[in-house]
Amino acid sequence: MAIQIRTSLAEPETADTFVPHKPARPEKAEGGKSFKIVSDYEPAGDQPQAIAELVEAANNGEVSQVLLGVTGSGKTFTMAKVIETLQRPALVMAPNKILAAQLYGEFKSFFPDNAVEYFVSYYDYYQPEAYVPRTDTYIEKESSVNEAIDRMRHSATRSLLERDDVIIVASVSCLYGIGSVET
Repeated sequence: MAIQIRTSLAEPETADTFVPHKPARPEKAEGGKSFKIVSDYEPAGDQPQAIAELVEAANNGEVSQVLLGVTGSGKTFTMAKVIETLQRPALVMAPNKILAAQLYGEFKSFFPDNAVEYFVSYYDYYQPEAYVPRTDTYIEKESSVNEAIDRMRHSATRSLLERDDVIIVASVSCLYGIGSVET
């Protein structure tokens, strides 16, 4: 029956007839590249133990881990060794754009043959709308979008769809509003 008449708001029985459209996902163009660090460094100090513990936890199904250490202790290299050992894509979160940019540069140098991508907020400047009751003043939202960073965000998304050897370096703030129809 091509046309149905519904007499209520209840969902019709569609289990036998409804098939959602799921187009075939294209083959990944450059997938299959292994993560290989290019560096003269070797793990030292606490790094070998940290690498072993992080790898073991990931292999045991732990989906999120936090690596803590003082400045200059080799956290970035430790993360790079974990990625190389696990041979899995990674999302590296930084608390702000400045640290994300630093991590991005370091990971690009450690993994020159892999897709290391930068995913941070594309706003150079953002001031949300506001109301000041004392002066009865409404302040409109102001923002400035950085087109280069927006292109890098698109590149990161594209790499996730097309490749298996992806490391995304992101700031925490960039994740707010993703998927929201207002953004």
